[in-house]
Amino acid sequence: MTKLRLILGDQLNAKHSWVKQKEENVIYLMAEMRQETDYVKHHIQKVVAFFLSMRNFAEALKKAGHKVIYYKISDEASLHDLEKIISKLITENKIEKFEYQLPDEYRLDEQLKNICFHMKIESEAFDTEHFYTNRTELADFFEGKKLLLMENFYRMMRKKHHVLMQGSQPEGNQWNFDKDNRLKYKGQVPVPDALTFNPNIGEILTEIEEANVATFGKIDVMKFNWPTSRKACLEQLKYFCENLLIHFGDYEDAMHTDEKFLFHSRLSFAMNSKMLSPEEVIETVIDFYHENEEVITISQVEGFVRQILGWREYVRGIYWKEMPNYGKKNALENHNKLPDFYWTGKTKMNCMQKSISQSLEEAYAHHIQRLMIIGNFSLLTQMHPDEVDAWYLGVYIDAIEWVEMPNTRGMSQYADGGIIATKPYVSSGNYINKMSNYCGNCKYNVKEKLGEKACPFNSLYWNFLDDKKEYFANNQRMNMMMVLLNKIKPEELINIKEKAQHIMENLDSY
Repeated sequence: MTKLRLILGDQLNAKHSWVKQKEENVIYLMAEMRQETDYVKHHIQKVVAFFLSMRNFAEALKKAGHKVIYYKISDEASLHDLEKIISKLITENKIEKFEYQLPDEYRLDEQLKNICFHMKIESEAFDTEHFYTNRTELADFFEGKKLLLMENFYRMMRKKHHVLMQGSQPEGNQWNFDKDNRLKYKGQVPVPDALTFNPNIGEILTEIEEANVATFGKIDVMKFNWPTSRKACLEQLKYFCENLLIHFGDYEDAMHTDEKFLFHSRLSFAMNSKMLSPEEVIETVIDFYHENEEVITISQVEGFVRQILGWREYVRGIYWKEMPNYGKKNALENHNKLPDFYWTGKTKMNCMQKSISQSLEEAYAHHIQRLMIIGNFSLLTQMHPDEVDAWYLGVYIDAIEWVEMPNTRGMSQYADGGIIATKPYVSSGNYINKMSNYCGNCKYNVKEKLGEKACPFNSLYWNFLDDKKEYFANNQRMNMMMVLLNKIKPEELINIKEKAQHIMENLDSY
């Protein structure tokens, strides 16, 4: 039986059972498609990284003796949609069975099911053999429960997969070292230079440009920060263990104007494209920790494991539990548009200028910049979650809808009404000042609510709480904030709200 097997751009798993041995009757299909470049406007580094990784993966398959048909963005066939490409190859190669790996995006899952439904030949879907969990495991775990607490899911995962466990007890005698992961970075220890990879991207850039693919953001032809082959991904993992793990947990939530990456691993693209599996990343990090326990503490490792075994698997489970309705949720009924500076970085707010400019320059910002700077501001200015979703999905190199949407629409924007977060992640400028050095060089004063020099986050924060107070009236975790809101004198609150309204109506002048 002659088979056609589809491999999507985020299914670059060199350890998948499909490719362990070559089969003469199997043809692999990979394609750089306009439907994938155009469903949202992407950062140029994201498009380059995915295409380059796909080409490297296809070459590795060919070297291993597999038959591969690969369409580049510059090929005429790549302008067609997926169904037409598959139909064409089935006819040309007398294919008797079509096989694909389960997509991680709902839209692709529906598209492939529809394609297979209209096929005249046999078809079958296979697991990607990447995640610790299947699509429904989280839903099954929380069945009948009102609160979907990540911590409960995380502890179950630790026990089930025996990760950082000593018998039935957590290593280090506690499950979570989050309280140890909140140090402000003040240059206490030097940050190693980021590992860079310098593939030849000139040709692929030209092809993307000639195909008229609309992108945004910056790219440096001479310096590319992202691994686009399995070999490079393993180098990045090794570099993280040897140079960054020692302080990862300490400064996990810190932000600094002179350090774009601090001690973060920058392995998210490698994992989300499936060039590295979460299991091998976690096992490698834990093995390195056990070999170096005299210098690396448990809090560094547990914080890292929690992000992958806990949070990453958790948001994927939420995505599949709640889709497709999740993508339409707007619980707080926010409707404002993104300001122009989200696409330029030109704003006088230092924290936003640094975080957005870094996103545009690097296709990367770490989780606190995404959540407590850009996400916080987006929620305080009551932007429509569709607008925020599209920006986050396009700008970040690791953003695939299954991971981006629950993080953005859910945790960051509280548009899901509390499915993920028990309260909105909003703050005044005080939190930003506590966790970064952004405020020191800012045009605005972090301690002021009113006046021309007042930090915009301050009036926006109190205005948001007042605007949404009825919605949060029965939320116990918001009680303290509401008590503080009620202590503000009525005339002062009026002035605060007028200030916030002026900011929201004139965002690009701030």
